[in-house]
Amino acid sequence: MTNTIKVSDVSVEKAIQKGLRQLGLPQDQVFVEIISEGKKGLFGFGQKNAEVELTPVATMVSEEAVEEVVEPVVEAVEETTVETVETVEVPEEDFEDDDFEEEEEGDADYEETVDQLEEAARVTKEYLEGIAKTYGAEATVTVEVRRDRMTFVFDTDKQGLLIGKHGKILNALQVLAQVSVHRFIKGRISVQVDVGDYRARRSETLQQIAERTARKVLKTKQPVYLEPLPAYERKQIHAALSKNKRISTHSEGKEPHRYLVVEIAE
Repeated sequence: MTNTIKVSDVSVEKAIQKGLRQLGLPQDQVFVEIISEGKKGLFGFGQKNAEVELTPVATMVSEEAVEEVVEPVVEAVEETTVETVETVEVPEEDFEDDDFEEEEEGDADYEETVDQLEEAARVTKEYLEGIAKTYGAEATVTVEVRRDRMTFVFDTDKQGLLIGKHGKILNALQVLAQVSVHRFIKGRISVQVDVGDYRARRSETLQQIAERTARKVLKTKQPVYLEPLPAYERKQIHAALSKNKRISTHSEGKEPHRYLVVEIAE
């Protein structure tokens, strides 16, 4: 079983310190994932505790070892990585002809497309399970498929091993899955790799980052440079801030170190 623990307290820092005491480890030996920054509330009403997950570094996979394998792939394909989409589960029996209709296309083309999807899903599933096993996080991968989207979800007792700091390892696995799927599918298809409900939790974190950054920019009138993020996470933050006409965002740098700049709109 993983040694990951989930802790809550009135602030992120207090939650982290509580978790460190429970683990009996210093902070430099623990990977911390902020799930929620909490909410102060007004006069004690509506207060919501911060929540964090802590995983001892000793139980985690070496990120350097993973990056040595995936870094060249990430650099080559990151800019063309398809956008992460919301997971929609469609059982095999729900594949209908209407889902694959194209003008002037016959049943033979439909059958070929289904075969390609099934082959891509099977090969990529086995590929991801093999990688997980190699790095000490044996897992079962389930696949959710539609014609224009494919989602692979890891079920494992060692989630921290496959997620990595800020989802870095999981994002690398997603790039590898995209490359694998596109060996079989030449058209546009969205590919997502998830571990449990990490993507949903990460999406909430990105929303909080966007809101906090916007407040800082409006207060200081100075641009804020966020840490490097994969393309689809930059898009999430950009989308979260797009309705604020006083704020503008753009990306700078080269993949995989491309980052988002948030500043006052001209």
